[in-house]
Amino acid sequence: MFAFARPLHFEILKAAFSSFLLLCLGLPVVRADLNVASLSTVTTDLARQIGGNHVTVEGIIKAGIDPHEFEPTPSDVKKVADANLVLLTGKGMEGYLSKLEEAAGGSAKFVDVSKDIASLTMTEQGKKVEDPHWWHSVENMKRATSVVAEAFEKADPANAVSYDQNASAYLAKLDELQRWIRVKLASLPHDRRKLVTSHDALGYFARDYGFTIYPVKGASTAEDPSSQHVKEIIGVIRDQGVKAVFFETIENPRAVQQIANETGAKAGGTLYSDALGETDGNTYDAMIRHNVSSIVEGLK
Repeated sequence: MFAFARPLHFEILKAAFSSFLLLCLGLPVVRADLNVASLSTVTTDLARQIGGNHVTVEGIIKAGIDPHEFEPTPSDVKKVADANLVLLTGKGMEGYLSKLEEAAGGSAKFVDVSKDIASLTMTEQGKKVEDPHWWHSVENMKRATSVVAEAFEKADPANAVSYDQNASAYLAKLDELQRWIRVKLASLPHDRRKLVTSHDALGYFARDYGFTIYPVKGASTAEDPSSQHVKEIIGVIRDQGVKAVFFETIENPRAVQQIANETGAKAGGTLYSDALGETDGNTYDAMIRHNVSSIVEGLK
């Protein structure tokens, strides 16, 4: 005898009735989706790439906000407390982390996305500190992708296959981004790979592609540069023949503009350093492409 397929609406009604019955019996309805809070626009984009439709991502820090100066509001603290997982960039960027962990009842659900990434060091106020701007290396972003995928799969095993597939697709996209960067930078001679930027955020990029960075500020954007340091940067630009200086989207351009005016170096454009953009540069891929294109055009 032939087995007749049940209509689709019957299956939908069956599933709805099952959920209703569980509620009536006081049993929990299993929900596979994750609620994720993210403390960086970079990790917000990464979570969406890997999570797809199975994850709701609450970006605590929005596009264009300086994470160095960010302080969570009571509303932000509640969002973190309500989340299943919380993504942070780590390496000292989130100075307010202990406050959030206390509100969330511990650190168990916090995921340090940079945990498998080797740190560069930098000098800040006379001390050696970790460089927190690891996302300017695409290779580092690959490691972060694996960390986030693993965290999602562990927290939501029902959708593990989907997370794994999304992560694989994103890693392939990052491979393509790396190839594009190498082709783009091939037109820029090594003796022109000298960057004057608002603050010291591009160290990982410089390491990967043979640039020298001359930052107006250090690792943090919080302190203004001294007049002596500005003079030193002006001297470097003149001595090294640096062709352009670069602004940053989250920074007041006053000090960099002063340097450009005094040296005759052109304004090379605006770079995304610590946060993605609202329109242009609103994904990690778009941010990197914007920065590399601006650097190449500015230093030619």
